[in-house]
Order: sequence, then structure tokens, then C-alpha cells
Amino acid sequence: MMRLRGQHVTLRPPTLEDVEALAAILAEPSVARWWPDYDAERVRRELFTDDPEEEPYVIEHQGQVVGYIQVVEEDDPEFRHASIDLYLARGSQGQGLGPDAIRTVAADLIDRRGHHRLTIDPAADNARAIAAYAKVGFRPVGRMRRYQRVASGVWVDGLLMEMLAHELVR
Repeated sequence: MMRLRGQHVTLRPPTLEDVEALAAILAEPSVARWWPDYDAERVRRELFTDDPEEEPYVIEHQGQVVGYIQVVEEDDPEFRHASIDLYLARGSQGQGLGPDAIRTVAADLIDRRGHHRLTIDPAADNARAIAAYAKVGFRPVGRMRRYQRVASGVWVDGLLMEMLAHELVR
């Protein structure tokens, strides 16, 4: 894994030293609403997976851990694409850092890894995330009913969004 540099963020491989900072971000109510039931042990277990199709990055801004972004690649030639998922500390939202991280990893997936299509799947009522993804070029393509269970135990709809390589807003 390599470091990726955006306009305002750096994406780098996670280390064990990042576990507590990421667990603290996941405990913030505005993040936990969409990423429920994470503690330091779950962060450690899921960050350091041996899944060859999954690639995690810590999002840093001005030397501070402000979030996490992961890439999952489907390499089957008939269905080749990649998906992105992320979370960002509440205090770092609304500053363009999320779109910068997404744009940075999307450009790497398209330019270096040769993907022609990327997907992302926020909760359908996560307006802030949907707006951030749209700034980068993602478009809604479908609603997935009762897709994700949130912290309250309720199933909520997901919004499937995708972007073709030429649609990336650089």
C-alpha cells in the first residue's frame, strides 16, 4: 500500500497506533448513527484484515487522523469495478475533506488501477454524505430497500451511487 495525497488530505495505511483515534471517531454520535457498534477491538479486527480485495486508508489532515476510507475491488473481468466507503470525524465535516479523500482514492482507482466504474452506497437519508459524493461525480442509480441496520436496530434504505471514470470531477 502506498500513501495518496489529495489537495488537503493524505491517505495512508493504518497502523495499530490509529485504532484508538478511529474508535473515538466512530463513537461520535453523528458517525455512530451510520457506523454503529464499533469499539477499539472491532476497529482493530476489521482494519487489519487479510482480505486481498479490501484496502484500508487512514485519512489525515494537517497531521491529524480525521477519518477512514476503504476500497474494495472486484477483479472478475466480467464485473470489474471498485467500491468506496468512508467516515469522517464530525469536526472535519463540511470542510471539503470528505470529497477530497474520495476524489484522491477515486483518481488512484481510475488512473493507476484501471477501473472504469466506482460505486458507493450511503444510507438513503444521509444527505451530507450523498452531497459529498455528488461533488466528486457519483450519481444515484437505485434505492436498496431495508439495506442497512442502524444503531437503533431499524433497517434503513441505502442509495446505490456510481461514477464512470470520465465522470470524476477532478
